[in-house]
Amino acid sequence: MSALVIEVEPLAIDVSCTDDNLRVVLTDGREISVPLIWSPRLQKATPEQRNEWRLIGGGIGIHWEAVDEDISVESLLTLK
Repeated sequence: MSALVIEVEPLAIDVSCTDDNLRVVLTDGREISVPLIWSPRLQKATPEQRNEWRLIGGGIGIHWEAVDEDISVESLLTLK
């Protein structure tokens, strides 16, 4: 008997930032947290600028207009 493997593209549904970390919640329940140092633009941004994000591509990425930053969910999952 073989198992059916269904691959689901990870999509973001919520984003938040602290002074040190970017946190992204995915539709499948996972949460990703990465240091802001990985994104110099977000690290230098004000808290207000970090809070002004929007999902792009139905959740495949996040965009911060004020600091001209785009981050894909896939890149967060593959960073080492």
